[in-house]
Amino acid sequence: MTTDVLQHPSVSLDPRIFQDARTTNLFTDEPVDVATVREVYEAVRWAPTAMNCQPLRLALVERGEGRERLVAHLAKGNQDKTLRAPLSIVVAYDPAFHEHFDVLAPHRAGAREKMDGDPGFRDAFARTNALIQLGYLILGLRAAGLAVGPMTGLDAAGVDAELFADSGWRTLAVLNVGHAASDEDGAVRPRAGRLDFETAAVVL
Repeated sequence: MTTDVLQHPSVSLDPRIFQDARTTNLFTDEPVDVATVREVYEAVRWAPTAMNCQPLRLALVERGEGRERLVAHLAKGNQDKTLRAPLSIVVAYDPAFHEHFDVLAPHRAGAREKMDGDPGFRDAFARTNALIQLGYLILGLRAAGLAVGPMTGLDAAGVDAELFADSGWRTLAVLNVGHAASDEDGAVRPRAGRLDFETAAVVL
């Protein structure tokens, strides 16, 4: 399936992060340097969140005992490919993000205290903004030349208990990251369709 999204004469978008990149299930054995993930994070952290709350948290899980602990809480269909991936990133959010408001939002007087008194609102606020940041992260990893396999088939509470009992972070998804194996090996599924602008948007 082809699309003309990137062929508009006045818009130039990098096809590596939109059309060309695919959700990836199988990777080569080439390792992923944690320094690359660090560089990606250092770039995407500047993208916007509400009140600059920055609730995204990451746990980089390399192969070994930590990976096996993670995999025990994944859906069966996600286990083998996660064990084989060069790097897995557990993407989470911090419900206590407001504790950093002296750095993140010094202009919002009283915001920390207000958030502290409303944990339900704070949790929903953190989750929504971390999901936004998750999108930035996927595109950033792709722009760095890495293939990404995002997954939400997991027992989030189990992962939280396994990895985040001390921090209180809450799991959103797992990203397997590496360099894609060949399409012939089943690294990606056939490209499915996408909704066009006329279907997904209205001009008011």
